[in-house]
Amino acid sequence: MIRSISREFRVEEWPLEALSPSDQALLQAAHDASKRAYAPYSSFHVGAAIRLESGEILSGSNQENMAYPSGLCAERVVFFSAGAQRPNERIMEAAVVTNAEMPVLNFSPCGGCRQVMLETEMRQEENIRLLMQTDSSNVLISPNVSQFMPLTFQLPR
Repeated sequence: MIRSISREFRVEEWPLEALSPSDQALLQAAHDASKRAYAPYSSFHVGAAIRLESGEILSGSNQENMAYPSGLCAERVVFFSAGAQRPNERIMEAAVVTNAEMPVLNFSPCGGCRQVMLETEMRQEENIRLLMQTDSSNVLISPNVSQFMPLTFQLPR
């Protein structure tokens, strides 16, 4: 028997000025981080920022390397940094941005970053709200990161 399986994917699109000051500050931290990206090969600058349960904001940017697999995306830079420096604090929300002029619907974390964010969300047993923005576009907001990985990889327990 063949059965159809589907999952709903839903994000909201918000104008920047309609967001709370807290959300705007998180996005600004991500945009500031994107200016520190080291991207001499792709020229694609990405910044990410997270808000911890304490309210502290941490940020990171993509870091490329001539040996391409040795580089790291902005999302993994900040998520791994938080895991190493603040292992007992939950990540409540994240923002991922690029200053590139492109439609926001064409911009999202790569598969590796999605897996890292998903595992963090599963480990802390609490959703991580995700904001995404390109240049000065409207902002896409997701209530969690798990919907970006509809077929998740999890080891059996």
